[in-house]
Amino acid sequence: MNTCPISSSRPRSLLRSSARRLLLAGLAASGLLAGTAALAQATRPIRLIVPYAPGGPLDIVARALAERVKDNLGTVVVENKPGAGGNLGADQAARSAPDGQTLVMGAVATHAINPWLFAKMPYDPIRDFTPITLVARVPNVLVMNAETAQKLGIATVADLVAYAKKNPGKLNYGSGGNGSAGHLAGEMFKAQAGVFMTHIPYAGGNPAQLALISGQVDLNFDNLASAAANIKSGKLKAIALTSAKRSDALAGVPTIAEGGAKLGLASFDIDTWFGIFGPAKLPRRSRKSSTLPLSKRWPRLKCVRGWPPCWQSRRR
Repeated sequence: MNTCPISSSRPRSLLRSSARRLLLAGLAASGLLAGTAALAQATRPIRLIVPYAPGGPLDIVARALAERVKDNLGTVVVENKPGAGGNLGADQAARSAPDGQTLVMGAVATHAINPWLFAKMPYDPIRDFTPITLVARVPNVLVMNAETAQKLGIATVADLVAYAKKNPGKLNYGSGGNGSAGHLAGEMFKAQAGVFMTHIPYAGGNPAQLALISGQVDLNFDNLASAAANIKSGKLKAIALTSAKRSDALAGVPTIAEGGAKLGLASFDIDTWFGIFGPAKLPRRSRKSSTLPLSKRWPRLKCVRGWPPCWQSRRR
């Protein structure tokens, strides 16, 4: 998993600017713009649905994309449709006409976790969508409110497990909603470490992080891309990464598997991916023009300083 070093000396606006340039270069190289342009009608705006609340990583990426492609495709309207762990927004995209006018920024929750979490899904994650491109894979990070961590004496995974076992039920953690990667990571942590913490779901990653910063919850398993700025500012304390390998973006921060190797957490490994999908039955010509450049000609992009981690290509 590739990640990018984040410079603490750069303001957040410059980090987002760097991220925007990196993302859009990758998407343009992937052939996404060409594939969508073949379908889109110039006189009609394209809807890009984000199935989560504003301010989270999917929302930031979607708005960066919308800003860049307006010269090629015309107006792209980003619509936030949070609810039901992302199911509401994803379902709207699935029910849309396969004309290239409606896309959705899907994620591991909407297309991989929710089908196993919800007894009844409004859509089939495979049958009802046309995958267009993977956008990114990023690790989550176990973070605590910095003041809470200091007050409770928690600096490592071992400290957290010890406190949770001594004080069952006193800790709580927030997430971007039931079925989100943060929720799954929290439940995996509880099960493997043998501890109990109360889960408090929010309508998106950004509200969950604001609740953590304000002290409403004790810890989150947050997306690294979202949490990085507040970690650098000292508002949040990074305890450990949820992925199997460390990240250059948080030098010196161990993984949960490392820190909890003797506590039942040696196999802990979870990350987050998100990508762009269209409704099912998009014309074959569009799928070919989008996926062929992605599989054969999309170059690996070099990291730049700033959010988010490196965008990845996949060889088919």
